[in-house]
Amino acid sequence: MITISNLKKHFGETIACDIPAFTINDGDILGLVGNNGAGKTTLFRMILDLLKPDEGIVDINGINPSQSEEWKQQVSAFIDEGFLIDYLTPEEYFSFLGKVCGMPQQVMDERLKRFEHFAGGEVFGQKKLIRNLSAGNKQKVGIISALIRETPIVILDEPFNFLDPTSQNILKRTLKEYASETHATILISSHNLQHTIEISTRIALLEKGIIINDLSNNNSEAQQELENYFKDAE
Repeated sequence: MITISNLKKHFGETIACDIPAFTINDGDILGLVGNNGAGKTTLFRMILDLLKPDEGIVDINGINPSQSEEWKQQVSAFIDEGFLIDYLTPEEYFSFLGKVCGMPQQVMDERLKRFEHFAGGEVFGQKKLIRNLSAGNKQKVGIISALIRETPIVILDEPFNFLDPTSQNILKRTLKEYASETHATILISSHNLQHTIEISTRIALLEKGIIINDLSNNNSEAQQELENYFKDAE
């Protein structure tokens, strides 16, 4: 469970985050949606202790990330390619992650098999450094790196960016299967409203750093309300 209390962040006169209280429950597939500047990435970065809030607290299963490193055993994330070590090949990078996490190479190799379809024959066995991969394939490496540890919480910022339509559809199936098999809590932000609606069980609508609506979405029931919001916002 992730609990947010009185979380605030300003950049000059701009309010990037102002969330009095918000709880993300175990097993939620939470989609964050909002226009540019709504505060989605800022919120993720504060949850991951990559950005210090001006006020407030994030609590991850009883741990304040700003005060302890123990939360890192429970959370995996991919925000952007800055998370990658681009002078390694994908295989070297995954092996490095396995060593850092104490995962035997045999276990890593077995888990990687589930992502072969998503990788599409363009990530594994190519003998390319990550820096020389296309933007879409770098994105795949980052997403796989977040899922491979099978942590209770996974955070993905704009995971559908740079992916072709086939890969986007495979990713949606992969995330649904991953959630079903691991019962993980998954947080996703995306500009693609339809993808978010299709995979999320719950959707938080952000506007200027504020969560203005918290919608249940078990049967895509949030679709009409979200479509109306973005239509009116044009």
